[in-house]
Amino acid sequence: MEGAFSEKDSYAQHFSPKDYMERYYSFHPGQEDKKLAFSLKSFHKAFHLGGLKGDTLIDIGSGSSIYQLLSACECFREIIATDYTDQNREEMQRWLRKEPGAFDWSPVVKYVCQLEGDREKWAQKEEKLRRTIKQVLKCDVTQPNPLAPVSLPPADCLLSTLCLETACKDLPTYCSAMKNISSLLKPKGHLVLFAMLKGTWYTVGQHKFSCLYLDQKSVEEALEEAGFDIEWLEAASMKSPRASYDGQRVCLLVAQKH
Repeated sequence: MEGAFSEKDSYAQHFSPKDYMERYYSFHPGQEDKKLAFSLKSFHKAFHLGGLKGDTLIDIGSGSSIYQLLSACECFREIIATDYTDQNREEMQRWLRKEPGAFDWSPVVKYVCQLEGDREKWAQKEEKLRRTIKQVLKCDVTQPNPLAPVSLPPADCLLSTLCLETACKDLPTYCSAMKNISSLLKPKGHLVLFAMLKGTWYTVGQHKFSCLYLDQKSVEEALEEAGFDIEWLEAASMKSPRASYDGQRVCLLVAQKH
């Protein structure tokens, strides 16, 4: 592990959603970030092609991002976005309200619409996602009820993208967090998990944040311990083109709760 674990206070004080989105999600056709392209294709496969659907999806650790929800919004009646930091939730609300200065996700939305067969429906896709996100809640995956003090009915699906490995300081905490989020899911419900493997840090602006070093086996064992069966998993080698993170691989998996 390089450096100290980034505690919750460091995110509250130093994490800039605008710097984060500019660095990782500025999407230019032909030179798109491979990690982002892989994740968008994988979410398309999981939701659009994989048949996951239902009434409610809870997105664990949304950050200020909406890219991970673009395929899911076609399959679920309502989406509940969540994040730990106030500034991330506020930034997402800025996009939802179409405020001046909100991040422009349209290149990413067009890419997903192209995967679905009609690039020109991107504006309708944005509006559908805005209608489908019903709440933006505070979330702390290290707590037994990550959404406390809010209590929600169990969801049909959980989605979590690059969250647990940044929120957890060690493997026991990671396994505990996996059980905590599982409590939000119905039996037989599905978890869609996108994770960074073999990484210890990533940067946002001038600040470096820690990442729990995970290999694929550790993720699989944590899921099994939390009561999940993995239905499919895809992994790919991934290197940061701008030394923005040191992770070596990413994986996306779909698992079903016992």
